[in-house]
Amino acid sequence: MKFIDMDNWKRKDHYKFFKEFEYPHFNIGGNVDITQFYKYIKENELPFFISTLYAVSKAANNIKEFRLRIRDDRVIEHEAIHPSFTVLADEDLFSFCTSNFIDDFKDFKTNTLNDINDVKNNVIIKNEPGRDDLLYTTCIPWISFTNIIHPLHMNPVDSIPRIAWGKYFEEGGKIKMPISVQLHHALADGIHIGKYFNLLQEILDNPSKYL
Repeated sequence: MKFIDMDNWKRKDHYKFFKEFEYPHFNIGGNVDITQFYKYIKENELPFFISTLYAVSKAANNIKEFRLRIRDDRVIEHEAIHPSFTVLADEDLFSFCTSNFIDDFKDFKTNTLNDINDVKNNVIIKNEPGRDDLLYTTCIPWISFTNIIHPLHMNPVDSIPRIAWGKYFEEGGKIKMPISVQLHHALADGIHIGKYFNLLQEILDNPSKYL
C-alpha cells in the first residue's frame, strides 16, 4: 500500500470535484462473450463461479484505478485487492466470504473453495472493519440483468468497487453474460471501466492461457 502524492496527482481536480457529490458512484453494465471460456471450463470440469470470480478479480487487479481507495481525505493505492463475495446458504440466505487473490489460478481455486466451505454453514453478514483492499463481487445467476444498483455507505466514504455478473444466455451463436461495474467517480472514469471490459474479454477469450 502507498499514499498518492495528491499535489502532483494528475487526477486531483477530478477527485476534488466528484468527491463532493452526494452520490459519487457510477455504474456501467454490458455483456461479455464467454463462449470460449464456457467451453474450456466445461471440458476441464472447472467450477464456473470460481473461474469467473478469478477472471473478474484478475482484470481488476491489473487496472490501477480499481486498486485506489479513499481514506479520510487521502488516496491510497493497494498492491492487490481481494474478492469479497456472496455465498448462498440455507433458506435463501447468503453469507459474505472473502478470499485472497492469488495470481495462480489453481492455488486461487483451492483456497477459495476452502473459504466457501467454511462459510456455508456459518452465515456471516458483516464486513471486516477498517479493511478496504477488497473487491465486492456478487453473482445473480437467475437473471440476465441489464441494470443493477448496489447498497453502500455514504458516510464514511465507501470507495470499494462493485462487480456483479448475471445469468448467461445465447445470442447469435455466442454465449454471453451480463457484467456490471460500479466505481467511485472521484477515482475513476468511464475509460477505466472500458479498459476493464477489454481486459476481462481478453481473459475470457483465452482461458487456457489464464486458467
